[in-house]
Amino acid sequence: MTTTTHTEVEHDVDEDVSDVYPEDRAWVNECVQRIRGEFAPLGTSLREIPLPPKLAGLRLYLKRESEQPSGSHKHRLAAALLTHALASGRLTPGRPVIEASSGSTAISEAWYCERLGIDFHAVVPSGTAPEKLALITQYGGQVHPVDGDIVEEAKKLTTALDGHFMDQFTYAERAYDWRGEEGLAPELIRAVPDLAWFVMGAGTGGTATSVARYGRYTGRTLRVCVTDPDHSAFFRGWRDKNPAATDKGSHIEGIGRPRVEPSFLPPLVNRMIQVHDGASVAAMRFAAAANWDIVAGPSTGTGLFGAMRVLLGMHAAGQTGAVATVMCDSGDRYVNEYYNDAWLADKQIDHKPWMPTVERFFTTGDWTPPAAYEPTPKPATTMWNM
Repeated sequence: MTTTTHTEVEHDVDEDVSDVYPEDRAWVNECVQRIRGEFAPLGTSLREIPLPPKLAGLRLYLKRESEQPSGSHKHRLAAALLTHALASGRLTPGRPVIEASSGSTAISEAWYCERLGIDFHAVVPSGTAPEKLALITQYGGQVHPVDGDIVEEAKKLTTALDGHFMDQFTYAERAYDWRGEEGLAPELIRAVPDLAWFVMGAGTGGTATSVARYGRYTGRTLRVCVTDPDHSAFFRGWRDKNPAATDKGSHIEGIGRPRVEPSFLPPLVNRMIQVHDGASVAAMRFAAAANWDIVAGPSTGTGLFGAMRVLLGMHAAGQTGAVATVMCDSGDRYVNEYYNDAWLADKQIDHKPWMPTVERFFTTGDWTPPAAYEPTPKPATTMWNM
């Protein structure tokens, strides 16, 4: 009887240079090249918002990410997440993509998946705007509304479908190419070299993180301010240095979370401002009524209101320079919600006391909050994390 030694078996295996995943590589290469080529995110325009004479020496810009093909700043995130999943070997042929999202990320991922021939499933909160749900299905996605934790439900669906859970709340910060010269941060800085502050709400924290990293990588003094809506855990997590902080979750779609997500990196956040929901809606509605050609969603209002506060702080400190925020998406997605007074009343969001505050700022540069306004509790140390 002939026997084969262990050494001979190892030698045979070592000399086998066949690819275990031959079909995967061709498919992955094609998908990545299409994302980077014909489906690459667009460069978007920048709108300077007029400020009153009192704030001379300061400028405010709004980056129109609503111009992306899928209609929001999440278009860049979807491209980054898909590229990262493909390049990391986690997304393979024939497997559906599952995402947990309040809407905009799901819309953008559905847009990409439709073009790449990948089945897409979105697990969304049951109260997500119908306009967003319609866009997900328009791009070929399937919608799964749930009342519970969207992340946990997405994980269950992933197991049931043998799919790939994209998990934006974990992978957003690592998927963005923050060293590259194509992205939101380099576009902003090329257009506004003296950009002092970038202000934006956080859903995953990925966009704010990518801007902060790019600023540090290129040796800039650019600071990042994250604006957080009522009942989101991000602010308390940052303020109290408590990654386990929790809250009820946000009424402002697209930003704020009931827990501090892995993609939110507090050391990269120089300042946080908690913005009342009424103030977010007031800023959103004022922008829509002003002659700015900006009809945006509520998360844009949260960022715009935070930018107002940063500008006031810079003015008080005698500083000059520019502040930028983002038009995250179009107000068309929220006609029946945040532009609907009856819906706001049902959600107990009162924007009317904040309207004079926003209008007076953009008219005179003065800050006059509503009489019942309660400032956000501050930590024992400074709010400015330089």
